[in-house]
Amino acid sequence: MKEVLVIGGGIVGLSSAYFLHKQGCKVTVVDKSAMNSGASFVNAGYLTPSHIIPLAAPGMISMGLRMMFNAASPFYMKPRWDIDFFKWARYFHRSSTEQKVAKAIPVIKDINILSQRLYHEIRDSGDLGDFQLEQKGLLMLYQKEASFEHEMEVARKAAFLGLEVNNLDRAALAALEPDIEINAKGAIHYKCDGHTTPGEIMPKLIAYLKRVGVSIRTKEEVEHFGFSNKKITSVLTNKGVFAPEAVVLAAGSWSGLLAKQLRLKLPLQAGKGYRINVKRPTGIRFPAILMEAKMAVTPMAGFTRFAGTMEFSGINTKIRKERVMALAKGTNRFYPQLQVLPEEREDAQTGMRPVSPDGLPYIGKTGTYDNLVIATGHAMMGWSLGPATGKIIAQLVTDTPPEMDITAFHPDRRF
Repeated sequence: MKEVLVIGGGIVGLSSAYFLHKQGCKVTVVDKSAMNSGASFVNAGYLTPSHIIPLAAPGMISMGLRMMFNAASPFYMKPRWDIDFFKWARYFHRSSTEQKVAKAIPVIKDINILSQRLYHEIRDSGDLGDFQLEQKGLLMLYQKEASFEHEMEVARKAAFLGLEVNNLDRAALAALEPDIEINAKGAIHYKCDGHTTPGEIMPKLIAYLKRVGVSIRTKEEVEHFGFSNKKITSVLTNKGVFAPEAVVLAAGSWSGLLAKQLRLKLPLQAGKGYRINVKRPTGIRFPAILMEAKMAVTPMAGFTRFAGTMEFSGINTKIRKERVMALAKGTNRFYPQLQVLPEEREDAQTGMRPVSPDGLPYIGKTGTYDNLVIATGHAMMGWSLGPATGKIIAQLVTDTPPEMDITAFHPDRRF
């Protein structure tokens, strides 16, 4: 029985633990937090085969520069002196080409479809009991023709790859969402997408792992690694020492800092996202992206979530009220009958998403250590890709051929 230490207790780390246990490994998960908050709890809950365009797309850097001094903007880069951020931004710029995006599209689609299938398999297994997993698709709501034309280019690519897409005019949209007024000209409906409630699944997954013998250690921070002859020999935390046969680095936005201790080059920046939960009935039935507001809406189990923004300001949990207000205003802009209340804004939370320079995750082994597997850098796709990443990690650790070609996700790739 191979002993595996998983560093990180988000959806990627826990999914890795889930599938490693299924493969017969003895698994320990350590996380520096209490494992009850962060990006795996505050995300939009989407399972999105339609999200085939990586974050590093043409024009994103120039957008970030234009919005740099507007702290309420959807894509905000806080001005700061940070060598690592400068290097990451340079790599991001290099990756933001039409050619690289075109190469990324099919692999993003494939891993999303795999992950969506695995979510259904996990629910059908009964391991976690029942949880929300709906397949209503995703509405891309637009107010301007330019937004429609831009998204139609993506929709045509998605349809070419075999994903189901519909174009809805205002009347068809109203028929689909009869219980709330929507201020939009229409929508592109990606029927291939699904959605969940992260705060429902995460505790169930933790409880299941504990029940089957996976050791879950919270508030335990990795402080030092011992390594020799291309192997990690020991992992020292603030509470003890481990000597695992294999190590999975799935620490989200903190993975880059730990990689430095291992003398690895793993360009990574924390992209902060925000969420507001509205527990009153809203009448919203379908998940939606509000295109001009660049935010997400999800009808979850017991509430409606409004989420979004990408803030590059380093690793921190500071809640910027202007960004919360931007989400509230975006909500009212598309749903005129819906006002986010002050107490709902006060309850806003954030999560740090690990972003690689090309928008693709790091999944795989490095050439530096034989017993290290990396699983991070998923940007805004972490929740969607958690199970697929976990399944692939378990296969790599147990020397099983991976579920799909993961060349594009290699941690040692150059930018």
